[in-house]
Amino acid sequence: MPVTTTGVQYSGIWNLSSQASAKALGTWPVPNAYQWGWGGNNYGQLGDGTTTNRSSPVQVGALTTWLNTACGSYFTTSIKTDGTIWSWGRGATERLGLGNTTDYSSPKQIGALTNWLRLSCGYANVLSIKTDGVLWAWGRNNFGQLGLGNTTNYSSPKQVGALTAWSSISTSNFTMATKTDGTLWIWGYNNYGQLGLGNITYYSSPKQVGALTTWSKVKAVDNFALAIKTDGTLWAWGDNTYGQIGDGTTTARSSPVQVGALTAWYNIAGGGGAFSLATKTDGTLWSWGRNQSGQLGLGDITSRSSPVQVGALTTWLNIAGGNAHTLAIKTDSALWSWGQNNQGQLGLGNTTNYSSPKQVGGLSGWLNIAANYFSAAIKS
Repeated sequence: MPVTTTGVQYSGIWNLSSQASAKALGTWPVPNAYQWGWGGNNYGQLGDGTTTNRSSPVQVGALTTWLNTACGSYFTTSIKTDGTIWSWGRGATERLGLGNTTDYSSPKQIGALTNWLRLSCGYANVLSIKTDGVLWAWGRNNFGQLGLGNTTNYSSPKQVGALTAWSSISTSNFTMATKTDGTLWIWGYNNYGQLGLGNITYYSSPKQVGALTTWSKVKAVDNFALAIKTDGTLWAWGDNTYGQIGDGTTTARSSPVQVGALTAWYNIAGGGGAFSLATKTDGTLWSWGRNQSGQLGLGDITSRSSPVQVGALTTWLNIAGGNAHTLAIKTDSALWSWGQNNQGQLGLGNTTNYSSPKQVGGLSGWLNIAANYFSAAIKS
């Protein structure tokens, strides 16, 4: 797949190999990167200083230094090119990391540090990795999803252990993380076996999944997990009520199972607790799982238990799954959306659901996308 010099987004996180390439070309960080939001805005999660829903993208302030963005339940957290981290939206259960439970409708800086690198938002919690490889967590912790050995909520960042080898992170009501040695670690909610440990026991501290050192990309989606290994194989486990694991069944799995036999999977995303998205190295896009609002992009509302290709195009690059809608960027940096649209979360200027991809405006330059019950993006 072509790699742009602006980097490849994975679940709200820039792919480091692409970031390194961009640095070598002198095009990193991306100049003039603006933050945008659209959809529901009842807690100020769009960051435009209001609580008004928006059915088209609205710019968040005038700053041009945004780098990474991620969405949780009614809140947004983003990192700037100077390494600072910011949040806005709903403040309940301390999810904004600002030391309180206040709602904010415009960005507020979390602390004063300038070494934040990657982040992932769960329902009401955030996990973030700093440039030194140390992992931090804050927000809701009722299932131990912060990895701090307890179930206490925290209103400001807390370090997860003492290790400096964390590489990637994805969180929901449970958390998945890889280390630089390729091992996979997981903790939090486990009612469907989504921790991949062969049981349904909750854990509030990181536990290693098997002994393999070949895990590459991970995505935690409410009650199930997706992961890609370095050989390009795709794996999934946890809840499978709607076929979201993609193994052709609706049977829950408490240990990783391979999705098909292909070795060409490139990127993964999921949403709504029940649907999955993935791209292959040839630029094709695939989807499966729950489809009540057309979020699979297949032109219908029929659920699937195995991957089905979305159209015939080979130009899909970045993907993000919301509660029941999907965002995707093509290699030309144009933005597309489909699925549920009751609050304008598709960014199409209306509240009509669509079961096939629709382009969001006519602009290109979209760099980084995130979705939950609303949408957020960074654009040059």
